[in-house]
Amino acid sequence: MPIQVVNLATLACIFGAAPSTLMVTPEKRVLSGTQPAANIMDFIPMKNIMPFGMCMTPSNPMVAAATSAAMGVLTPQPCLPVVTTPWKAGAPTVLISGMPALDNISTNQCMWGGVITIVNPGQMTEMVP
Repeated sequence: MPIQVVNLATLACIFGAAPSTLMVTPEKRVLSGTQPAANIMDFIPMKNIMPFGMCMTPSNPMVAAATSAAMGVLTPQPCLPVVTTPWKAGAPTVLISGMPALDNISTNQCMWGGVITIVNPGQMTEMVP
């Protein structure tokens, strides 16, 4: 069963060196357990999705520039997520503030090619449609 994702869930990016945290801002005011519940629209970089440590993909322009300056030696740079679309696919039968709830099997795509996944949903409550 999918599990509802809440504030402070742990995220991972395949090109990031460290986990990140999902921040669910208080404007939704829907709690799941004791934390604000997330929906698929909680994807804004630096508001909802925090950095992933250091980025290790040459498709990131900062990594490419640093690698070029290091004469081709891969040189990781800060992993600032560049996400432009909502999470896929969410739970269409469970709505939070009019949008599908974010569940632990949802993913998102960083513009630099990384896939962002939910490692820990922040709680262990199953969603019931």
